[in-house]
Amino acid sequence: MKIAYIAAGAAGMYCGSCIHDNTLAAALIRRGHQVTLVPTYTPLRTDETCVGVDSVFYGAINVYLEQKSSLYRRLAPQSLDWLLNKPGLLKYVSRFSSATSARDLGELTLSILRGEDGYQRKELYKLIDWLEETARPELVQLTNSMFLGLAHEIRRRLSIPVICTLQGEDIFLDDLPEPYRSQAQELLRQKASDVDGFVAPCNSYADFMSEYLNVSREKIHVVPLGIELGGHGVLPRQRTDETTTIGYLARICPEKGLHLLVAAFDLLVQRLGKNRLRLEVAGFLGSRDRAYFDELVEQISRSTWQDRFRYWGEVDREQKLEFLSRLDILSVPTIYRDPKGLFVLEALANEVAVVQPGHGSFPELLEKTGGGRLVEPGSVPSLADGLQHLVENSEERMRLGKQGKKAVNELFTDEMLAERALTVYRQYVAPTIGGSRDS
Repeated sequence: MKIAYIAAGAAGMYCGSCIHDNTLAAALIRRGHQVTLVPTYTPLRTDETCVGVDSVFYGAINVYLEQKSSLYRRLAPQSLDWLLNKPGLLKYVSRFSSATSARDLGELTLSILRGEDGYQRKELYKLIDWLEETARPELVQLTNSMFLGLAHEIRRRLSIPVICTLQGEDIFLDDLPEPYRSQAQELLRQKASDVDGFVAPCNSYADFMSEYLNVSREKIHVVPLGIELGGHGVLPRQRTDETTTIGYLARICPEKGLHLLVAAFDLLVQRLGKNRLRLEVAGFLGSRDRAYFDELVEQISRSTWQDRFRYWGEVDREQKLEFLSRLDILSVPTIYRDPKGLFVLEALANEVAVVQPGHGSFPELLEKTGGGRLVEPGSVPSLADGLQHLVENSEERMRLGKQGKKAVNELFTDEMLAERALTVYRQYVAPTIGGSRDS
C-alpha cells in the first residue's frame, strides 16, 4: 500500500504526536509498505530514527508571511519560497515560535482551516503537486484535524481516500481567544465531511470528538497507541529499597499538571518524611512556560526536601531510558483529558507503575495493562493518597509494573499499531490483485 502521512513539526521539541507518527510510519515501512512521512511547518524531531522526507511543506516562515502580507502572497519568487522552507532555517527560527500573539495564531488557524480559500493556498497546491508527481499515494493520512482544510483539494485532485488522526487538537483550539475558538470549531465541523474517516487513540476521545466535530461515531476508528520497544526494559533497575523515586516525564507546562505533582509530593513528605522519597522530572521546557517552572522551582527551594528533587531537562532516547530505569512510580497528573498518554506506555515498558488521573485515555490504558492506579483528577490529596499507597506497598508496586510491561509487550507495540492502522486503511483502499497479505 502507498500511503502519504502528513505530519506536523513541533517547533523543535520532542513531541508525542511526532513520535507516534514516525513510529507508525517506520513500522509500516518495515512491513513492506511505501510510506511517505511528510513534515509540515518545521522539521520533525523524534527520539527514534526519523523516516520523514528531507523537505518541509507549509514551512512556518512562508505560512506566516503569507498570512501577514498580500504583497508576499502575490509576488514572492519561487527561489525565496524554496529558501525559506529549508529545514535548517526552519529549525533555527522555531525557537522563537512562542512570540506569536494569540490574535495572530487565531487568524492563522482559521486561514489554514479554510484550505484553498485561505491565504496559504499556494502551500496547499505545492503539497498536492508534489504528492501527485512524487509520492503518488493510494491514501493520505492527516496528523490531526487542524489539517482538515487540505482534505477537499487532495480528494478532488488525487481521487483517493483521506483519513484524519485525532490527537488532542481540541486542547489547542480551546486556548484560542474568541471569536477565533468558535469560528475554528465551526470550520472544523464543515470540513469534517471532506475526509473519509477518522482515527482516535482511545474510545473516550472518539466519543468526545464525535460530538465536537459533529460526525457519526461510526466514522471514527479507534487505533490504540504503540511504541517501539528497542532499549525499553533493558537497563538494570537503578532503584533501592530505602528510597522510592517518583518521576514525571512530559512537557513542562500547566496542562500536564506538574504543579499538582509537586504539591502532592510535598504532602507525602509531610506524611512519610523526605528520606524515603525522591522526585525526578524530565521534559521539554519552552519559553512560554519558563515562568511557571521557575515558580515551582522557587517553591521547592523553600521546602524541606529541595535536596530530594532533580530536573533532568529535555531528554533524548538514551537519557529517557536511563531516567525511567531510576523510577519506581511515574505520574503525569494532566489537568485536561489527555487522549494519548504515550509516557504511560513508556513507563510500563520499563516496569514502572503509574498513578494517573481517572480521565482521558488513562482509564482505558490502565484497564488494558493493569499497570497502575487511578486517582481523582485535579485533586492533590487524592494524588498523594494514590502515590502513598504504592510507596508503602512495594510488592504491589512491582506487581503492577510487571503486569504493565507484559501488557505493553503484547498489546502496545509498534507492530500492533501498524496492524491496527492497516485494518482501518483496508476499509478504504481496495486490495491489490496479487499483492502481499499486507497490501
